[in-house]
Amino acid sequence: MSKYLNPYTDFGFKKLFGTELNKDLLISFLNALFEKCNELPKDEIEDVTYLNAEKLGRASSERRAIFDVYCTTKNGSKFIVEMQNVFQQFFKDRSVYYSSFPIREMARKDTKEEPWNYELSKVYTVGILNFVFKDTEDEDNGNFKTVNEFSDEDLFHVVMLTDLTTKKVFYKKLAYLYLEMPKFKKNESELESMYDKWLFVLKNLARLMERPKELQEVVFEKLFRQAEIAMFTPKEYSDYEESLHNLWDITNAMNDAETKGFGKGKEEGLQEGLQQGLQQGRAEGRAEGRAEGRAEGTQSEKLETAKRMKADGLPIEVISKYTQLSVEDIKKL
Repeated sequence: MSKYLNPYTDFGFKKLFGTELNKDLLISFLNALFEKCNELPKDEIEDVTYLNAEKLGRASSERRAIFDVYCTTKNGSKFIVEMQNVFQQFFKDRSVYYSSFPIREMARKDTKEEPWNYELSKVYTVGILNFVFKDTEDEDNGNFKTVNEFSDEDLFHVVMLTDLTTKKVFYKKLAYLYLEMPKFKKNESELESMYDKWLFVLKNLARLMERPKELQEVVFEKLFRQAEIAMFTPKEYSDYEESLHNLWDITNAMNDAETKGFGKGKEEGLQEGLQQGLQQGRAEGRAEGRAEGRAEGTQSEKLETAKRMKADGLPIEVISKYTQLSVEDIKKL
């Protein structure tokens, strides 16, 4: 077990960024992203209010959305912040779909005194990705790059509606910010900005045994204190261990999916490998200990895990094997 938690786990990400106690960590991280990008406003995010992270469709038959972190700023801007470990063929579609929920919530009923004029607040989707986008690999031209061939400047993407004729941003209130974390390669001595430091922490926290001297800001002092596993309560430790096992399963599945995808279309191979790998990875090492640990989990915890996996687009049969819930129960979520 490492000294510090792994922020790529569901538990770890929410502990650091999804709680009122640690909202200053989230604010610092978001400000670092905004400072890095010239297209984004330089207004510092001074405070955030956490909102309900589960969004229902207009009808019971519609897919719901479950955000890792969902918050609003004092000026009304909405932020969806997500850690995404699993490759998903329609990930970009999912991002756009998720952003539609806060947009739709802004609609107001007309009144005689004040009809709604369609004015919207800003909506930002931030994705911390543990994979590389297909189109950054230039697959269509057969020019596959390895992660080591990318520079650190290639990993941060800011996507906005743009007029292709004028090459200018057409609408500035909707933006998607993606970080392809496998491309980040800087070491401690190369960290210059808060942006560099935050990406270094996200990628390397779980392997560190002490806080590097380059991370002396107060916000990182607090982050390392909150991330120290030895300080967890028994409940926190149990939840973190389960979340870590889940991450290991997904990592094993993705490695297996990459192998099975060789020689096929990338999406076809990854999707096939992901389904098989999730099943196979759980049957291999640590199987007995994991089965015992999961059996002790409460029904509500299993349902919550299943809801998140379903929202991420994983097949129902895989979710059933992973959570030991019936297919019927999962379909009702």
